[in-house]
Amino acid sequence: MKILVVGGGGREHAIIRALKKSPLCTEIWCAPGNGGISYDAHCKAIPATDVDAMVAFAKEEAFDYVVVAQDDPLALGMVDALAAVGIPAFGPDKAAARIEASKVFSKDLMKKYGIPTAKYETFDDPAKVMAYIRAEGKYPVVIKADGLALGKGVLICQNEQEAADGVKEIMLDKKFGASGNHVVVEEFLTGPEVSVLSFCDGKTVKTMVSSMDHKRALDHDEGLNTGGMGTVAPNPYYTPAVADRCMKEIFLPTVAAMQAEGCPFKGCLYFGLMLTPDGPKVIEYNCRFGDPETQVVLPLLESDLLTVMQATTNGTLDKTEVKFSDGAAACVILASGGYPLAYEKGKEITGLTEGQLDAADVTVYHAGTAIKEGKLVTNGGRVLGVTATAATLPEALKKAYAASESIHFDKLHKRSDIGARALAAMQ
Repeated sequence: MKILVVGGGGREHAIIRALKKSPLCTEIWCAPGNGGISYDAHCKAIPATDVDAMVAFAKEEAFDYVVVAQDDPLALGMVDALAAVGIPAFGPDKAAARIEASKVFSKDLMKKYGIPTAKYETFDDPAKVMAYIRAEGKYPVVIKADGLALGKGVLICQNEQEAADGVKEIMLDKKFGASGNHVVVEEFLTGPEVSVLSFCDGKTVKTMVSSMDHKRALDHDEGLNTGGMGTVAPNPYYTPAVADRCMKEIFLPTVAAMQAEGCPFKGCLYFGLMLTPDGPKVIEYNCRFGDPETQVVLPLLESDLLTVMQATTNGTLDKTEVKFSDGAAACVILASGGYPLAYEKGKEITGLTEGQLDAADVTVYHAGTAIKEGKLVTNGGRVLGVTATAATLPEALKKAYAASESIHFDKLHKRSDIGARALAAMQ
């Protein structure tokens, strides 16, 4: 099969590396891809959000299957557009992608079908937002832009002034564009966070190994929120008992709710969960693989990824095995100094051969790299994800950090405590 993966980050690189293991996969392309991905796939410089150009390219090249890995093209209906020209794809259609593309849709879905989540209200009038927050009088309070905002449209406000500033930023200054026309205000939940990615075919849900993301830029979970500075899998807080409860109270009800609403979900449904003192609750849904969770989840997958993906498209997931190894994986992100604010690009990356390290059970996933004048250089905030697999989490972390020491570029920044919370929970 000739396959196209839509996107150009670390998540897409992890998907490509996993798909390449499939005996069914003969040729693989990525659009737009990046410098590091070009060692593993043919790259074509089409923006992931250019639905018409992408579909035309897919038709012209006669791809057998397309994996739409990024949220924006899913929300824009790329899967629908591919289906219209007879090309099967992995990912939800536009109607089902609303589970991520609209916070209002997803919160209302949870309220209607009794799926546990934080108490919330939705607004389109800034004055009413502040009146509600003052009336509730509970801090911290969470304010979310309704639409997609690169994972950054969520503000945790510690007091009334911060809330007022947040409302101004999202709704009046339109920092996230039209995504800020509507907002969700919700109670702040506490407890360990867990990411659970799952394969869905509209009726059946099969979960992947759980993971733990590290969103803050600096050690000890300090600094600004980022797209993710590292991940570990499995997440020790996600015990078999918690998993059973989540399946009964959250996963199955969500898939049934989407079916009942006439928009069955096919593809990868990501559950962002908080294990609160009152039980597991949904913080957010994503309509695609998480980034950087994918970089620790897929290396532990023992089943054939392409076969599983096709089963989600064809509605045969109930007959398809989804098996993960009993081991552990750890991913340490190497970022550009200054990320997530201003940072420089074009720094030469040394220590890699054809984008990889010569180390057993270690893979380097490229998030923001380019090839300029024959040299591999930085081209984003998150540059590389160094992932190691091992029998245990302490071994995987040790291996990932040791491997990351061999890679260099000017102003490289990484956290030194990825997995520390997970190790403490295992004690």
